[in-house]
Amino acid sequence: MTVPVASQHPARTAWSAILIMMATSFILVTAEFLPPSLLPTMAASLGITEGQAGQAVTATAIIGFFTAPTIGIIFPRLDRRNLLAVLAAAAAVSNLLVAIAPNLALLLVARLILGAAIGGFWAMSIAVAARLSEPRHLGRALMLVNTGTTVATVAGVPLGIFLGSIFDWRVVFGAAAVISLVVAALLRTVLPPVAPAAATGFRALGDTLRVPGMPWGLLGHVLVTLGHFAAFTYIRLALERLPDIGAGEIALLLAVFGVGGVLGNFIIGLLVDRHLTAMRFLVPAFIGGGIAVVTIFPTQFWVVALAVAIWGLGFGAWLLVVSTWMGRLAPERMEAGGGLLVAGFQLAITIGAGIGGLIVDGAGITVALAAAAASALIGGLIFGFVRQSVAVPEREAEDVAVG
Repeated sequence: MTVPVASQHPARTAWSAILIMMATSFILVTAEFLPPSLLPTMAASLGITEGQAGQAVTATAIIGFFTAPTIGIIFPRLDRRNLLAVLAAAAAVSNLLVAIAPNLALLLVARLILGAAIGGFWAMSIAVAARLSEPRHLGRALMLVNTGTTVATVAGVPLGIFLGSIFDWRVVFGAAAVISLVVAALLRTVLPPVAPAAATGFRALGDTLRVPGMPWGLLGHVLVTLGHFAAFTYIRLALERLPDIGAGEIALLLAVFGVGGVLGNFIIGLLVDRHLTAMRFLVPAFIGGGIAVVTIFPTQFWVVALAVAIWGLGFGAWLLVVSTWMGRLAPERMEAGGGLLVAGFQLAITIGAGIGGLIVDGAGITVALAAAAASALIGGLIFGFVRQSVAVPEREAEDVAVG
């Protein structure tokens, strides 16, 4: 089905549709994080090693990198409501295939499908949320959609462990398939028709990159995200420097990080519409500063705990801030812009984890953390100083929000 191209914001924010998108992002990202929590039983059942089973996560991330910036190009005329529903349905197919997979080959194929669904949904949901919200509600709408991702990131592995202790791993993936199908139906029935962007194709990506301030802003985004993952991938090594630290204390600190992420998403979500300029500096400073404190005070438990909480708060709000910036800078190019943001995020994950590992092996965890903090702080400064708005100055946006 195709719909006429349009670009106006609605008279009222479609909060029910935003909530369905939040639920969809939760189930998709939860499915992404199920394998790490079910690896032993999955590997034993399929007759493969845990390392091979872990490639299910790698396959998901790689295909997501390629799908995010191209999903709008692949389906240039499809109603975005239908596109989101199709992506959720594809996730249902993926989870069902995992549930019945007899070998590693089908498992990886199924996870490639999930990666395409997540990358496409994540990129397109930024544009759709912007189209379903009044300009003064953009940050809050993105905050709600991002809440699903944030909560799933924090709770996905524990939830998988809990469900895996009660049910067979195939049953868990089967349930994820059913829930994914339900949210696909809700997306199709609750969301209003959403027209595709006026400009699609690779030319639209190039035109978006030529928006004043866009290349530097994306560079800052990549550096901040790279810094986070260069450190967070090896956070257990960082925390193990604490004296007499045990598995329980490490789990507690990771929970503190997760809680900080959820709070950051909510708190910054309430502030970002009015105070985007300040948030563009403050949020990456939380990420880089938190990593720096963990680096400098490796043996002080409560200092590290506070730093981890601040770090989590910053990372939980980061995608929200950078998406809101994109909505201000290129409001008519949110499909291409959202794809570039997600692609940059996935690229930063790959590079950050890889470079971080090389530094850890070659120079140790302290040097790796220091480099990660520097990347996040430098990226934050670059991002904070780039152009913020083409069409709507922030002062005007604040006046609208207040009114």
